[in-house]
Amino acid sequence: MNDIALSKRLVRCPRGTVSSDTGLPLERFDADLRPLIAGTASLAPYLATLIAKEADWLVEAVEAPETALAGILAAPATLDDATLNAGLRQGKRRVALLSALADLGGAWSLEEVTGALTDYAGAAAHAALRVAVAAQIKRGKLPGLTAEDAETGGGMTVLAMGKMGAGELNYSSDIDLICLFDESRYAPDDFQEARAGLIKATRAMAASLNDITGDGYVFRTDLRLRPDPSVTPVCVGLMAAERYYESLGRTWERAAYIKARPCAGDIGMGDAFLRTLRPFVWRRHLDFAAIQDAHDMRLAIREHKGLGGPITLPGHNMKLGRGGIREIEFFTQTRQLIAGGRDEELRVRGTKDGLDILAQKDWIPQDAADNLADHYTFHRTVEHRLQMVQDAQTHTLPQTPEGMARIAAMMDMDQSDLEATLRDRLSAVHEITEGFFTEARGPKPLPEATHVFDKSVIEGWRSYPALRSARGAELFERLKPELLSRLGQADKPDEAILAFDGFLKGLPAGVQLFSLLKSNPQLADLLITIVSVSPMLAAHLSRNAAVLDAVIGGDFFAKWPGQEVLFSDLSDRLAALEDYESQLDGTRAWAREWHFRIGVHHLRGLTNGVRAAEQYSDLARAVLRALWPVVIAEFSRRHGQPPGKGAVIVGMGSLGAGRLTAQSDLDMIMIYDADGVEASEGKRPLASRQYYARLTQAMITAMSAPMAQGRLYELDLRLRPSGNKGPVATSIESYTNYQRNEAWVWEHLALTRAEVIAGPDGLAQTVEELRLEILKRSRDMGHVCQQTIEMRARIAAAKKPEGVLDAKIGAGRLQDIELFAQAGALAGHALARDIPAGLAAAQHVGLLDAQGAAELSAAYETLWALQSATRLLSSKALNFDVVRAETLRFLLKAVGEALKCDTADDLEAQLIQTYAGADQIITAALAAHSSGES
Repeated sequence: MNDIALSKRLVRCPRGTVSSDTGLPLERFDADLRPLIAGTASLAPYLATLIAKEADWLVEAVEAPETALAGILAAPATLDDATLNAGLRQGKRRVALLSALADLGGAWSLEEVTGALTDYAGAAAHAALRVAVAAQIKRGKLPGLTAEDAETGGGMTVLAMGKMGAGELNYSSDIDLICLFDESRYAPDDFQEARAGLIKATRAMAASLNDITGDGYVFRTDLRLRPDPSVTPVCVGLMAAERYYESLGRTWERAAYIKARPCAGDIGMGDAFLRTLRPFVWRRHLDFAAIQDAHDMRLAIREHKGLGGPITLPGHNMKLGRGGIREIEFFTQTRQLIAGGRDEELRVRGTKDGLDILAQKDWIPQDAADNLADHYTFHRTVEHRLQMVQDAQTHTLPQTPEGMARIAAMMDMDQSDLEATLRDRLSAVHEITEGFFTEARGPKPLPEATHVFDKSVIEGWRSYPALRSARGAELFERLKPELLSRLGQADKPDEAILAFDGFLKGLPAGVQLFSLLKSNPQLADLLITIVSVSPMLAAHLSRNAAVLDAVIGGDFFAKWPGQEVLFSDLSDRLAALEDYESQLDGTRAWAREWHFRIGVHHLRGLTNGVRAAEQYSDLARAVLRALWPVVIAEFSRRHGQPPGKGAVIVGMGSLGAGRLTAQSDLDMIMIYDADGVEASEGKRPLASRQYYARLTQAMITAMSAPMAQGRLYELDLRLRPSGNKGPVATSIESYTNYQRNEAWVWEHLALTRAEVIAGPDGLAQTVEELRLEILKRSRDMGHVCQQTIEMRARIAAAKKPEGVLDAKIGAGRLQDIELFAQAGALAGHALARDIPAGLAAAQHVGLLDAQGAAELSAAYETLWALQSATRLLSSKALNFDVVRAETLRFLLKAVGEALKCDTADDLEAQLIQTYAGADQIITAALAAHSSGES
């Protein structure tokens, strides 16, 4: 906004008058401004005093308020030891007077008023610290420091907390500061002396701000938000503070640090400290356990202050009372704590900013955010009027009608309108916020379970790890009736409770999960579905309960985004993480949530087995593409950039074909092109061959090593030239020679599904051109068929099927059909990587007739649906004799598009028939066209 005179910007005016003998120089002000000056002086004695004292300055200030404010904010930087106290107090008088008049006249918004007060508090705190540290340096109490070091606090940083940190200081706020110093700034022999000097400087700074002199005071200053204030000095070491928060920090301290901001001393050091505290403040998972902590805090404050009664206006506390400012702040901060660990955009300091971003992210309804923001503005405006009267640190509405009439006049409102508005707004805030904390708006209670469960199962829960803590046990007891009710509604309640028992037994801790379920009852249905249908997914969930966050923390049920979006999202996340270990753990947490999402969609029938296979493949490829450059960058720090043209990851088997299951390993090979460069250039250079071998091992470790967030994938590199006996990374020259001159037919069969997943485009193109060259070669179909027959025999001898539900291993099953389709692709020069293309090629060269190709294609799709389903359900072979009713229902539905089955017997019979039919077609086709020679 242009710096327009205050008189030209007025939209309201206090309804007061002043007699002509007060001594106020009204005639010196613009006529349009006189009612504001007069009304203010008549209603607020403290402001009348300031108007009289600062009249000469005010006459000019009101003509250019923003210029005047800039002068106020700049003045502290020029103060020294002799002028500090008087100068700061003059600045406070002026910023208080200017912001009050701009507020009362409606010329400045709430944010501009609180921003002006906050900015001055920061400038004053920095000046007070600078002068105090300079005094200690001058006395030789801070060894090794010079006068210039005073500007950065001599190794100290001051954090503004609460309203000052958020830029929301009210008219008569105290300021909450935490003072920290860098222990490493001083030599060990000087540490104790320096520490004592910094403590003295901190006390001097606080006195400069807080002490009342003949010129008044600057800001009431509170240093008690520091770690363990009863036993720590007023200035705490950075490392000591970090240890405290890591081990002893409480929820209210986490909430306090949402608004923390360095305001004085070494600002960069303060920012760095806040970055180290991010894991403490912002938890990785959705932290619904914070709700109860915040609710308990609210109740404790109410009880301590005696503010728990109904809303009655006389004496009502606008800050801490029902429907007050603190309720809006708690509502906002608690929601931020719940989800801010997952979404950095929620980590804003301001209350209204927080409400806005929470609504944008669908954490709260937009109308709730809009209403609370409006109520917050009104509440804070009333709070300012209360404090302007006598510069009192009060939030309490007057007890008398006369007092309320004064506040109404300062609001430019009729008293009856003000009182009615206050009642409505306080009630509205209480309704919105209390509904959130008490879950009054949650779903209707479920009817009690009519099924009688085995008591021994339920009694056994008490001994499980998740219920050993008092908090976990308490939360679960409140949750248990609803869970039992839902379990009792299952088709097979006794099976359902045993499945849930297995899940609960494997759960290492329960507070966060139980809090999540209590706050989001709809998740209980999903949990029971998972544990009832899929033992594998249930076991995964018991070890990784935080993946449930994704169900409510994002677009969990939205359309599948595709590989490119996944790659971009993961790459952005990795770029934001500061160290390699965090990047590896972050990748694991991210991939685990997407993996869980695919499984749930499949389980719920939102996608089928084929699409799920494509999605698992998209996910794995996105991980490889995003993580490969991260691994290279980390390896390059020690050994230099990759020599030559770099290396590519080639996906083989199901990864190359884009069809993975929930439990697939990743088959791949690494190919590099050193381009004649003999060694890398780095701190510890390596010969090119050794460089790429160790880089490959680094990638294997990055993907497979168990870390805090588990493993990503198991990698299988046995399809490389010479198998396990060959080097883990192969040069492009060796690979080319091997494929052209040495490779077995089965290795060329594998090329039909190979695809470069990650790495430089130039080398990727070279590898693909080689693949196409090999696949386009003229071949003797009889020889290919004979080799395929022999390979079928070796596979059959090596591994037997594990029952009828094993869709992969055995004659006429997936692996057998895939091998035959690859033979067809090789014989028919098919370049596409999918099995239908291979079967079409087999038909094209006469290996199959149209009917055989159609039957194998149908069998393949059916068996793939079964394989995808069984790999989602269990890590072990499924057996019809022990499969649960819910699991069987899912299996029947999974293959229902091809096999019309109603019972386990039907499914078993049709699978046996499918296997036999596919085996017969493959065996006959290969026998008819085999050369009979090895």
